[in-house]
Amino acid sequence: MASDVSERLRQEVAERAYHVCEYCLVHEDDTFWGCQVDHILSRKHGGATDLGNLAWACACCNSTKGSDIATLAGQPPQLLRLFHPRVDRWSGCFLLNGVRIDPANAIGEGTVKLLQLNHDNRLRERETLAQTGRYPTIEALARMKE
Repeated sequence: MASDVSERLRQEVAERAYHVCEYCLVHEDDTFWGCQVDHILSRKHGGATDLGNLAWACACCNSTKGSDIATLAGQPPQLLRLFHPRVDRWSGCFLLNGVRIDPANAIGEGTVKLLQLNHDNRLRERETLAQTGRYPTIEALARMKE
């Protein structure tokens, strides 16, 4: 978490996301490292530290995303912007297929690729959570419907 994000703002971001990673939908209680505030448009690219540019992200999604705002994906490869939780609907960009997160459009395709949402380790994590009734959580289902 960035030091310029106040505790009050951090709490607002977490509550707005129902304490669920806005990318992979894993609840913060089910992550080893917890969740962090993500600058959707990184400060490096001029992104502000305000509620409209912040997302709640698990440490894995946040570290994999880094300061990236786009990636090359598709055939032929084209530059695709990443999923923006304040602009895009999760269900418009992704489909939850068991524990796999499949892209529903080009934005989803680029985001799934860059954030490695279906890497073997991530799938095993979500499979384990699903077996214990923790994926998707009720909070994650609510995020999917927004």
